[in-house]
Amino acid sequence: MALNVNRNVADAFYRYKMPRLLAKVEGKGNGIKTVIVNMTEVAKALGRPPTYPTKFFGCELGAQTQFDIKNDRFIVNGAHEAGKLQQMLDIFIKKFVLCPGCDNPETVLTVYAKKQTISQSCKACGYNGQLDMRHKLTTFILKNPPELSPAAQGASLTEGKKAKRGKKSDGQSGEKGSDGSENELDATNEVDEDDWAVDVSAAAVKARMEDLTNGAKGLTISDDMEKTPKERIDLFYSFVKQRRDQGMLSKPGADKDVVSEAERLDVKDKAPLILCELIFDSNILSQMKTYRSLLSRSTQGNPKAQKALLGGVECIIQLNQPVLLPKVPHILKGLYDLDLVDEEVMIDWGSKPSRKYVSKELNADILAKAQAFITWLKEAEEESEDDSDDSDVEIEYDDRARPTSLIEQKNATPQLAKAAAKIKSDDNEEDLDIDAI
Repeated sequence: MALNVNRNVADAFYRYKMPRLLAKVEGKGNGIKTVIVNMTEVAKALGRPPTYPTKFFGCELGAQTQFDIKNDRFIVNGAHEAGKLQQMLDIFIKKFVLCPGCDNPETVLTVYAKKQTISQSCKACGYNGQLDMRHKLTTFILKNPPELSPAAQGASLTEGKKAKRGKKSDGQSGEKGSDGSENELDATNEVDEDDWAVDVSAAAVKARMEDLTNGAKGLTISDDMEKTPKERIDLFYSFVKQRRDQGMLSKPGADKDVVSEAERLDVKDKAPLILCELIFDSNILSQMKTYRSLLSRSTQGNPKAQKALLGGVECIIQLNQPVLLPKVPHILKGLYDLDLVDEEVMIDWGSKPSRKYVSKELNADILAKAQAFITWLKEAEEESEDDSDDSDVEIEYDDRARPTSLIEQKNATPQLAKAAAKIKSDDNEEDLDIDAI
């Protein structure tokens, strides 16, 4: 059964199709292995060499891989279900096949060996950008570019490392031994050993399987969390700068990638400070609107991140002081109107002078310029509280205190007159002086 290359597309008439992955488990015990029967057909549909997805499986599963080009056999050591490999193939497609701009699989990979980078260009929309080089498969792609013939890719597809050593010692290839057998190792038996090892601890395997279940973008296990906070902030800075230079920060979906990277590196509270440095200059008023989605996702519901955003704005004002210092009220109002900073955070920031981000003197000047806006915020908050207090007053009406119809009103009039006359006569009797009788 043919599947859509982009599994997020449910259209039955989607023109980009691929065969369903077929896997066959062979061997027993330590020699058990999984043969991907139709890897060549699947890779052809994806426009990638069959060695790439096979190697990707090995990286993700922490298993060795073997490529047999002659017999069209691509092997991953261990027993693996076809469904599990299909899920991993979807992740491979998302990372290395689909275009980030239009989600079409009409992409071409280009390897720049000197720069040690891989670019991805799309024939459908014209997108051209760099691949994320953190995955181990990129090392394999750098050594085995797509334009290289599959029969010449990787040590396991040619003579093998031992055969190369045999060439150097004997000065010729294909020398036969005393028993008439080939001295070289054929592609059928050589194991691709380049960078296949990954962390296969219990915690790592559990994390991988959770990522698969949740449909995560990648399963690469990194030791970045072991780095110092400063090193992690530097990594985040490089990540955002790379995407800014490629013009990707304002594109749909970029905000999600940036926030995910900040969460991965555990620098979400400081992320807005880095963003301010990279995306703001003297045109901050218009740039806030351009990157509203990115800033909103980075600060929403996080007072610490919102304070970091205000600190970043202070730094930008310092760099462009003659232009931006008079515009402080407009900048703050822009942050408030775009829902990037909550009212309470803004008031708290304006009431506490600080020299955390800029000098004490400049901070005092900024707060002085901001005082009118902060006062307006406080008054607006007090008015809203008063309105809410007034709205809490409950007025009770007693239907018994008034007639409910015109007939009752007419009947009530003579009764009220009689009652008034009786009260008046009672008053006259009380005023009567007994001594005058």
